Amino acid sequence: MGGVALSSLQPFLAPFDVPVGSVVYHGDAYEILQRLPPQVCQTAVTSPPYWGLRDYETPDQIGAEERVEDYVERLVLVFRELRRVLRDDGTLWLNLGDCYTSGGRTWRAPDKKNPARAMSYRPPTPDGLKPKDLVGVPWRVAFALQADGWYLRSEIIWHKPNPLPESVKDRPARAHETIFLLSKSEKYFYDYEAIQERGVNGKSRSRRTVWTVRTEPFKGAHFATFPPKLIRPCILAGSREGDFVIDPFFGAGTTGLVAALNGRRFIGIEIKAEYIELARERLNQYGVSFRAAELHSEGLLVK
Repeated sequence: MGGVALSSLQPFLAPFDVPVGSVVYHGDAYEILQRLPPQVCQTAVTSPPYWGLRDYETPDQIGAEERVEDYVERLVLVFRELRRVLRDDGTLWLNLGDCYTSGGRTWRAPDKKNPARAMSYRPPTPDGLKPKDLVGVPWRVAFALQADGWYLRSEIIWHKPNPLPESVKDRPARAHETIFLLSKSEKYFYDYEAIQERGVNGKSRSRRTVWTVRTEPFKGAHFATFPPKLIRPCILAGSREGDFVIDPFFGAGTTGLVAALNGRRFIGIEIKAEYIELARERLNQYGVSFRAAELHSEGLLVK
């Protein structure tokens, strides 16, 4: 079994009855990561809240910063702690979406059908940008992480055949998002054979950097969720069976689901308790279970 022995994680992780023992912590990602022991996880697969897009109705939430620079800085702090939790040959697969400047508009109409879908305000235009500029949020974060010590190894284009429609007439409609592969060290674990694809000549070849995967809405979630097919290559290439896969923005639990179905254990962190229960119900449908844990003054305690 790869990674550290489960017994060495006490009191942070407890043994479980299921073959792939896993845990989800309720709390702030930065605070929880600070309490986790070092070098526990082999890979991280995650998608933080996008800047200025959705209101998750939590105090001081990531993504609600007025300045994109503050958003980037907060993510750097979170992923600095995550880097400590990764093994020395560990990796981070990071999905981020982009946005455009508001053009001077400071509010947007609420979505009556889904209040959590959109912020009620628009962040001001960042310094140095103009109305209608593409902000370049993913690359701002990637370069900041690179400057903080991460190795920026690859940009992967998630091509969406079924993107949300955009009523724009002065630019192409968006149909992709970005996934970055970052590593903790110069040399790291990457199982390229596990994710090879078939070329035009019928022979296996290294996976290319454009991945075509349809979006898959998840009933009951008032926020975006990973399509399982999108992150399966990340987990297969970034970890071995038995390893821990971590997602500090667990949401509906897609990372945990895909990890468990492929023989990995997972650690999740989620700030909203109702999302943890939503993830539990979802994963239980596949025979996957996990323990929930809370942050206490004495440390992280598994229920």
